[in-house]
Amino acid sequence: HSGRYRAVRSARARELLTELVPVLLEAVAVSPNPDLAFRRFDEFLQGLPAGVQLFSLFTANPGLFNLVVEIMGAAPKLAGWLSRYPILLDGVLNADFFDAVPGAAEMAVELGEAGEQARDFQDFLDIERRWANDKIFRIGAHMLRGRLSPVDASGPLSDVADTCLTALLPEIERIFAEDHGKVPGGTMAVVAFGKLGSREMTVGSDLDLMFVYDCPPDVSESDGKKPLSPGQYYARLCQRFIGAITAPTGEGRLYEVDMRLRPAGNAGPIASSLEAFTKYQQTDAWTWEFQALTRARVVCAEGDLGARFGDVMRSVLTAPRDDTKILADVAEMRERLRKEHGSSDVWSVKHLEGGLVDIEFIAQYLQLRHAAAHPDILARDTMSVLIRAAAAELIDSGLAEDLVEATRLWRNLQGILRLTVEGSIHEDTAAPALKTVLARACGAVDFDALVQTMQASAERTSAHFDAVFPP
Repeated sequence: HSGRYRAVRSARARELLTELVPVLLEAVAVSPNPDLAFRRFDEFLQGLPAGVQLFSLFTANPGLFNLVVEIMGAAPKLAGWLSRYPILLDGVLNADFFDAVPGAAEMAVELGEAGEQARDFQDFLDIERRWANDKIFRIGAHMLRGRLSPVDASGPLSDVADTCLTALLPEIERIFAEDHGKVPGGTMAVVAFGKLGSREMTVGSDLDLMFVYDCPPDVSESDGKKPLSPGQYYARLCQRFIGAITAPTGEGRLYEVDMRLRPAGNAGPIASSLEAFTKYQQTDAWTWEFQALTRARVVCAEGDLGARFGDVMRSVLTAPRDDTKILADVAEMRERLRKEHGSSDVWSVKHLEGGLVDIEFIAQYLQLRHAAAHPDILARDTMSVLIRAAAAELIDSGLAEDLVEATRLWRNLQGILRLTVEGSIHEDTAAPALKTVLARACGAVDFDALVQTMQASAERTSAHFDAVFPP
């Protein structure tokens, strides 16, 4: 009330806040940790650029406090996001906010209609970021309320990323063509690896991308006023594309982008011709690159390039391989990761012995080992691979069941942690509300039961990993 925060500098803002105090105290009082929720609401006020509009919204919709207080008590990461973008609360007022999240086709229509309102390219970038933030916040709220498990949220989160990339690329191409024209007969594809490729996205996942292009062999340059060779053209176009995704605007970044999985890693070209990609995979690729390729997926492509890339990818993954070499290479890569990132902390979901990476490596090994004789095992996401491997009797059904159950546990836990926690979690100091959210997201009766399940799952998975890759 002293006006030290930007949000309460005006007399009107302080008046509205005074009216809200009883509602605030009532909402905070019923939360599992009232003091913590109250402190975080104070931090939330500190971060607000202005207060009148939001306070008016709260006054007109007291029930909105329930969600806000829940976020303050259980999801500090989401609370920080809300402090930076309070306009996200507007979406909560829509009657369908807690209905099923729209599918990819509906998302494309929504973003397309929103993008048509852009005055210029910068405005388009802001609109796209606001749209993505709104969708991700909605999905996060569904997870927090237990309406959507993190595993089930991965599909919609992947759809948001797909929709944004697919809408953004034509805008970049249009602006780029003003100077450099187009490559006659040229086509380009955006390929996702990692969590986007396997459609296992979490809140805050970056995008592992690669770009592939193709053009007639007799084309030497683009047809614009500043012509470029095909290699230069697509390299610069893709640099523009990455810049548009990662550039901070008033609405933040869209996503972080990681390009290390492209052929030859950071030393390789930013865009690869289909011919060069094919040759590299057939003659120079390492086993870890084949592992990464098992999760690759074309997000958007021009002409038939997406289908042609898919054919190349399938032919690479179904090529006969030396089982002894594949087994040794995968085991060696896992050992390198353990030395670099290994952890005995049961909350280190990804790199814990018996954690997510161990299961992913088993699934990737199974695909590289058996896809030549059993191409149907290729499935990108880990759980589907394990289920298909068991159906084809390539692994014991009990082993597959254990690993699928563990994958679901670790993915649910990783997804809810990335939504709720900044940094590491400490069991002794974690808020009761957070413990409740974590247990619910993982299907445990309470927090202590969750910890016991995690420890048992890690031990079983570690034993399964050692059986597949003997020490």
